[in-house]
This record gives sequence, structure tokens and C-alpha cells, in this order.
Amino acid sequence: MARRGQAGKGATPGRFLTLEGGEGVGKSTLSRALAGRLERLGIAVELTREPGGSPKAERIREALLSGQVKPYGAFAEALMFSAARIDHLDNRIRPALAAGRWVICDRFIDSTRVYQGVLGEIAPDRLAALEAVAVGPTMPDLTFILDLAPETGLARAARRRAPGEAVDRFEGETLAFHRRLRQGFLDIAAAEPERCVVLDAGLPAETLAEAAWDALASRLGLAQIAPA
Repeated sequence: MARRGQAGKGATPGRFLTLEGGEGVGKSTLSRALAGRLERLGIAVELTREPGGSPKAERIREALLSGQVKPYGAFAEALMFSAARIDHLDNRIRPALAAGRWVICDRFIDSTRVYQGVLGEIAPDRLAALEAVAVGPTMPDLTFILDLAPETGLARAARRRAPGEAVDRFEGETLAFHRRLRQGFLDIAAAEPERCVVLDAGLPAETLAEAAWDALASRLGLAQIAPA
């Protein structure tokens, strides 16, 4: 994912935004829209994703999404996601935040909590211990949960695949899996309303971006820190 903008003297404090949700909900499109609006205010932005975001983490991504790790079980997948996350945080996210850039990440801890925790049935205390080691204090300032009926999201994901491109490890799961996935994200949002905002991903892209921007400006006090 490309680096956008440069932080310099007088840069606003770095903030960490994450986007979560099921397959085909439009996280990448919304990430770009938010980055564009922030940059027009003079705020430097780093767009990234998980799994991946740094060279080593991208190699782990390939193994995870190809299904190579699936036979070893959900905890092995969680370990691999955490290994990728540690490298991503150390080499991409934390340096960007320290430099005053805003980081927008397509998926982060909540995806692990739902995909491997809820659906993989990893005990919450084991997952929390793993998260504490991998993430530490670097928690998102704001998380958008993009909510969409899984039937619609999977249809969108199918349309965006190139001809002959294989379905990835998670898109290929059953509809029941994706329905549980959706509920898992909504449960996180209900449990952490101070961090999470649920958005209707069925809205037109422009309307969705406007709703996300309103929430971002309100939650993070953007009006007070943005250039006049």
C-alpha cells in the first residue's frame, strides 16, 4: 500500500484509524476517500492493510490467504496474524504515528478477534494474551465497522475478482460462517462503543464516506486540530 503525504513541522498528532467488516464491504474504497479528505486539510496519511503492510508481513499474508496455514488450526492462524502484526506495527504503523501521520488500516485486531476468536473458537483469554504481546498500547483511536448482509458482500467480492483468480481462504467459507462473522463484528461494536462506529455499507460510496467523515470529525475533534 502506498505512503501518502509527508509530515513536517507543525504536523497534527498521529491518529490511528481502522476499518473492519466482512468480505466485500468496501473498506479499501472508504479508506481512500477518508485519506483524500484528510490530505486536503494538510494532514499526512499512511494507508495500509492487514494481514500485510510491511514486506515481511506481506509474505505471511500470502501464506494465510492461500490457505496454507488453515490445516494447522485457528490458533496457528492467530499466531501467524500476530507475527505479521508485530512486524507491521514495528516497521510501518508506529513510525508513521511517531512522525505525526494519520494511519488508516484496512483490518486490524478486530478481524483476528472475530475470524480466529469467535469463528475459530479460541478462548478469549488466550486471544487477549496474544493481542497484548503483539499490539501492546498501540490501539486504534477509532474503528469503523462496515456492516452489510453477507450475501451482498460476497457478491461484490466475486465481481471484483479477476478472471481465473482463486477465491481466498476466507471468502470461500460457507454463508453460515459469514453470517456469524457479521454478528461478531457487531458484538465488538456494541461492547466498545467509545472506539467503534457502525456504518451501513449498503449506502452509496459517497454517502458512506460522508457518514464516516462526520463520525471521524466528531469523535476525534478534527475541527479543533485541522488547519483553518
